[in-house]
Amino acid sequence: MADLVSDVMVASLMIGGALMSLAAAVGLLRFPDLMARMHAATKPQVLGLLFFLLAIAVQQRSWQVLPVLLVAWIFQILTVPVSAHMVGRAGYRTKHLRKDLLSIDELDEVVERAATKRRESDPAGQ
Repeated sequence: MADLVSDVMVASLMIGGALMSLAAAVGLLRFPDLMARMHAATKPQVLGLLFFLLAIAVQQRSWQVLPVLLVAWIFQILTVPVSAHMVGRAGYRTKHLRKDLLSIDELDEVVERAATKRRESDPAGQ
């Protein structure tokens, strides 16, 4: 009976992880601009990986595998926001976004001020 419960838990966690990965893939294909696609790629992907790691933990039934799974989860949690920030920043600077979809553009004034300072400090345009 314990094996059946364990197998059902593992199957449901793997299906949940697969659905989260599918949601991320659909979001990458369907969303209109870089910022929305970046959101779709990071949020469900992290949760999907958590489901897969939990499925591995339940299937293995060993405390020895937990540190490895925990390290994988921690690296994912630490790197996904940083990489999403860098992709978003690069996309904003290269104008790969749709301004009509932004409700508030807090960076526009800052970027314009920096560009003005750069032009003032280098009047020859070099």
